[in-house]
Amino acid sequence: MSGSNNHDMRTPLGKVRGLGSAREGTEHFWRQRLTAVANIPLMLFFVGLLIVLNGADFATVRASLANPFVSLVLALMLLSGLYHMRLGMQVVIEDYIHGEGLKVTLIMLNTFFTVAVGVASLFALLKLAFGG
Repeated sequence: MSGSNNHDMRTPLGKVRGLGSAREGTEHFWRQRLTAVANIPLMLFFVGLLIVLNGADFATVRASLANPFVSLVLALMLLSGLYHMRLGMQVVIEDYIHGEGLKVTLIMLNTFFTVAVGVASLFALLKLAFGG
């Protein structure tokens, strides 16, 4: 092999695209695991907040959300949860949709949906937190 001991196991198409055999699977895997671990304390905080605020009036809820710590943790929960959701749905789409055009379209729609839900949720949180 002309002086090279490098055995590349990628397909010719993978070599042209510059991707590994599983495309960007390792990075995707670790991002999904990282968000899963981050979601544990964030979701526990969220559920605890819901329990504490159960039955509270609007003014009490608004006052709780005006606390910078509470609103920051809720914003982190939204961002981490939505990103985790997007990653998970992308895996489902890539695994079960076989037409490349449809797959790309659904992955784009998955991203747009996540961004739309995130923007609306963060807007609502900020509006409540700042009393707008």
